[in-house]
Amino acid sequence: MSDNLSPNRPVVGLTLDSEEAGGWSKFPWYALRQNYCAAVVKAGGLPIALPHEPDLAEHYLAQLDGLIVTGGAFDVDPALFGANARHETVTTKTRRTDFELAITRGALARDIPVLGICGGQQLLNVVLGGTLIQHIPDEIAEPLAHEQPNPRDEAGHEVTLLDGGLLHQICKTRILAVNSAHHQAVKSVGPGVIVNATAGDGVIEGIEAPAYRFCLGVQWHPEFSISPGDDAILNAFISASRARDERHAIHA
Repeated sequence: MSDNLSPNRPVVGLTLDSEEAGGWSKFPWYALRQNYCAAVVKAGGLPIALPHEPDLAEHYLAQLDGLIVTGGAFDVDPALFGANARHETVTTKTRRTDFELAITRGALARDIPVLGICGGQQLLNVVLGGTLIQHIPDEIAEPLAHEQPNPRDEAGHEVTLLDGGLLHQICKTRILAVNSAHHQAVKSVGPGVIVNATAGDGVIEGIEAPAYRFCLGVQWHPEFSISPGDDAILNAFISASRARDERHAIHA
């Protein structure tokens, strides 16, 4: 854990979820689980929430040293990865996706470290030229319970990390117990993108793009810190963001 008083805390932007009026407020509202921010603080970063303003993406990016694309109970529009049909279970949030596309593309163009978590990995995969499975039970034979019935702060299944990848280097293990809360997954990856983790049923659980300084997606939620590997992922991401912050300060 990093010292909370350390002056060298890279600024990390986290994408927000959004909901229409009802529930918490009679008006549309943003939401983000507290443990996303707590995990960034624990790893040594300074978390900043990012409202959905696609036209302001470049302004946000000018202030950021790292970007986390968070998960949520919605899906990327299948038209964005060239699908001709849309599964009946697909639920979209157009403005959130428009913003996440803009800020993720901008972050990669600036070589700002990017970590995609759960739905954030799926969004990252689409940005990198890949496609998605729209509903795992319809495309994977005998699938695991990727929408686990037990609480999210417990493991749902294990994933196998592939040798030689960034994720394996970070976690220093072949098998990692993870939580699981998704009905979609990566189907195919884009040019230069590497699959670095899979579940026992073959579902892709992690991707990375070595052309960038740090570009990693994981299908689970490491912010819950249910294993040392989860903490290692956040620590590595913050270290990469800190390195960018330091280089930026030198050339400012």
